[in-house]
Amino acid sequence: MKIHIIGGGNLGVAIALGLSQFAADRKITVTRRNTSGIQYLEQKGITVNSDNKHNIQEADIIILTVKPYQVDTVLDEILPAISNKIIASAVSGLTLEALQAKIGEQHAAVRIMPNIAAEFAASATCIAFAEKHKTEAQKVISLFSDLGTVPVIDEKLMDAATVLGACGTAYALRYIRASMQAGIEIGFDSQTALAIAAQTVMGAAQMVMKENTHPEQLIDKVTTPQGCTIVGLNEMEHQGFSSSLIKGIKTSLQKIKG
Repeated sequence: MKIHIIGGGNLGVAIALGLSQFAADRKITVTRRNTSGIQYLEQKGITVNSDNKHNIQEADIIILTVKPYQVDTVLDEILPAISNKIIASAVSGLTLEALQAKIGEQHAAVRIMPNIAAEFAASATCIAFAEKHKTEAQKVISLFSDLGTVPVIDEKLMDAATVLGACGTAYALRYIRASMQAGIEIGFDSQTALAIAAQTVMGAAQMVMKENTHPEQLIDKVTTPQGCTIVGLNEMEHQGFSSSLIKGIKTSLQKIKG
């Protein structure tokens, strides 16, 4: 399968790196106007080019990881050079209906929302598509299954998916940073504190996914009567831990919706 990624920013590069490491038999091209910052991808077998149309007619899937204001310019450039393509868009706020109208009925529009953990095959890539393009969408699902989980969702939830799955990476990292800082306060050097905090979060996430149960049930396994865990949790809730996180997620969604 040949993958053509337009937009060599953080997300596009993360997808390319993930595919180069974890997906077999994938030929990957990344295009960006100024390629100086991504030339190192060539060493990993990824083609880099400043021309968005470079070998694009050979692509099985075209992935858009550009900014919303760049979409029309990019499509005006590539559409005359392609026919009958699957175009997967990770462009925030661009609906399936709007994308399909821009690219025409000869192409299949699929909407995706990966995150930068795709580089490590740990993305939660939400995907939405029209029923008429179910066959084409399955190819996109198969592709991103190599890079993590691929929940198929109703398109009306894609903005929410952006916040929960993409912005959520930053929220989780902020927790890790705060935990590291607390670790330093209680006696660890910064490297050790960071290693413990990061591994603990990864372990907690794996427990949730493998046990397939509510987080509170797993919390119960850690908390004991009159123990240090429950008093810490209670203090965090007194300080607004859960409510501030929920408010932050809802605020980010309001920003996307304008």
